[in-house]
Amino acid sequence: MTETEVCDVELENPVMPYLRQERLPHIWCPGCGIGTTVNCFTRALTDSGMDLDKVAIVSGIGCTGRVAGYMNLDSFHTTHGRAIPFATGLKLANPDLKVVVYSGDGDLSAIGGNHLVHAARRNMDLMIVCVNNFTYGMTGGQVAPTTPLGATQTTMPYGNFENPFNLPFLADACGAVYVARWTVYHVKQLAKAMLEGLRKKGFVFIEAMAPCPTLYSRRNRLGDGVDQLKYYKEKSKVVNGADTKDVGLTFQGEITVGKFVDRDRPTWLDAMNEHYTQHFGEKYVPYGVSHGQD
Repeated sequence: MTETEVCDVELENPVMPYLRQERLPHIWCPGCGIGTTVNCFTRALTDSGMDLDKVAIVSGIGCTGRVAGYMNLDSFHTTHGRAIPFATGLKLANPDLKVVVYSGDGDLSAIGGNHLVHAARRNMDLMIVCVNNFTYGMTGGQVAPTTPLGATQTTMPYGNFENPFNLPFLADACGAVYVARWTVYHVKQLAKAMLEGLRKKGFVFIEAMAPCPTLYSRRNRLGDGVDQLKYYKEKSKVVNGADTKDVGLTFQGEITVGKFVDRDRPTWLDAMNEHYTQHFGEKYVPYGVSHGQD
């Protein structure tokens, strides 16, 4: 090919077919890590070979909550903190669906924290992607349940003094069957975790650490998104199978990443069907068999 012919070749970004392109450009700030997690998610969808008509994505309010609106999938942008109960209803209404909840640390672990706890306890068949940027990025940079001790936020201008959640430990303790944490520096590992999560039956929890340069990084004088990626590279330690009680995060301290939990136990739907089959025998028609969509 001549140089002119090479320049005329149009290369399509492999992510684009998964996006509602009429809604672009997106609202995320330069250096934000949410878009990187979306890239990883689309790669996982590609590798999964799943029928995209049987994949639904649900999100709540916040910067990460906009993911559902941008994905070219059946998607639902729900009210603040209610992504998991909405996804639960969606899964039970059509058990054939693979339902993904994609939201931020504030939406999922603050106002939505109670739903997170009980969905993990029940082992609802959902995949949860929690993008953790340690702050409420859309509403002004308030302190979040994940904000590290000492970090500055608009509602704690002299530094946070509240102990933050260790989200992998919380999910593990409540019964999640798959728990992993990666940063947006670890794109291949994050995409692999999402692929494994799509294939796993039961409550899957994936924490994706991502920079918020506009609010969290700026207020804490941490530089831009590239600076935070350098921090992720230098401070991350891969410990697959780590005890989740030991993977808590500190302000700019060491980050333990990896796949921490991968186990099996009956989902809520399987447990219910087994329970009522024992009580009613052949009279009971298992839910999800006759109620599933054709």
